Amino acid sequence: MRPNHLHPVAMNKEDLNRALVALIEKKQELHKLSYDDTRYDDVEEELHELEDDFNEEYGAYLEEMLEKVHEKLCPDTDVLLPTAYLPNDIGGDTGYLPSHKEGVWVDSDEFPGKEARLVLVPNPTRLILSVGKTVRKEVWKA
Repeated sequence: MRPNHLHPVAMNKEDLNRALVALIEKKQELHKLSYDDTRYDDVEEELHELEDDFNEEYGAYLEEMLEKVHEKLCPDTDVLLPTAYLPNDIGGDTGYLPSHKEGVWVDSDEFPGKEARLVLVPNPTRLILSVGKTVRKEVWKA
């Protein structure tokens, strides 16, 4: 087994969670604006900068985790950038469970033929497997 040099030596869960919340709040802000809003382009640019910073800071750590989760749950589905797994809204609460329409669609071996999605949510930072309107299963936690 090769040494794990992708893992940051001391990954700060609180910093990761704060960055995740900031990113999702910016997505919410953009989502509420119409395309013809004068602030739309600026907010969209701010969102892209936050996404780039997030992927640069936490990308290696999260991609490694996503590869392990995909391998176990949905080996036929490609791993995307961590920011692809974010919901558009978190409703501001801590026990938030994502809508079944949020996250990345995956082909889950455990739920064949069902629409399954993986979504990365904060408070605490975790990855949820969402299947239809009823199943919400935590598959990883920071």
